[in-house]
Amino acid sequence: MSGKFSLTFRLGSGPQVPQTTAPAFVPALRSHDLFPTRIWQAELGPLESLLPQWVEEVLAMRAADPEPAGRTVRYGWNSKDMTVLERPVFAPLREAIRAACAAALAEMGQGERDFELQSWVNLHDRGGFNFLHLHEGSLLSGSFYLSVPEGAGDFVFRDPRPGVIHGYVKGGVVNGHADIHLTPSPGLLVLFPCWIEHYVETHEGEEPRITIAFNANLPGGERPLKPI
Repeated sequence: MSGKFSLTFRLGSGPQVPQTTAPAFVPALRSHDLFPTRIWQAELGPLESLLPQWVEEVLAMRAADPEPAGRTVRYGWNSKDMTVLERPVFAPLREAIRAACAAALAEMGQGERDFELQSWVNLHDRGGFNFLHLHEGSLLSGSFYLSVPEGAGDFVFRDPRPGVIHGYVKGGVVNGHADIHLTPSPGLLVLFPCWIEHYVETHEGEEPRITIAFNANLPGGERPLKPI
C-alpha cells in the first residue's frame, strides 16, 4: 500500500480512524448569476407638492363613477378609465413616467422602441388587496404611489423561477426561495418586467391606499390580453 497515514487516538472507547495528513482540496469556484431580474425605483421628489392635488383628482373620479372595474382589486376601487395619465392634471407625472420607462427600456435593449402608456387607478380601502397576477404582453409595467397611509400593505414580487419553490433552501440567500417585499412610500415610482407575478398585501389603514398603475405598450392599438 502506498501513501502516508497517521493515526489519531481519541479519548474514549471509539474506533481508531486513520486520517490523511494531506490538506483537503478546495476547488476555486467561479460564480455566475443566471437569469437576473431587474426592477427600477425612483423618488419623484420634485413632484411631491402635487400629490395632494392628484389624490383629490382620484377621489373625485371615484365619486363620479363609484363602481369599481374589478379585475384583481378586492375591497377597494379601481378605475374603468385606462388612460388616467392622459388627464391634464397628471401631465407632469406622465412625462416623468415616460422618461423613466424610456431609460429602463434602453437597459433592456429597447431604446429605440416607441410606446404608449396604459394607466389606471388602484385604490384600497381597509381590508383591500390585489391578488396574484401579471401584466401579460406589455413592454414594461409599473406603479406610482400617491397615498401610502399607515397600515398600507406591501407590494410583493413572486419569485419568477418556477422550480425554486421545490428546493430545500428558503430565504433571501443564493439559490433560495423568497418572495420580495417592497414597502412603498408616497412619491415612489417602481418599474418592473410585465411578466413577473406580483400582488398587494392587505391594507390595514383607515385612509385609502392609492396608486396609479401603468403599462408601457406597443403603439397602434396593441394591448395586453386584459387589463389588471
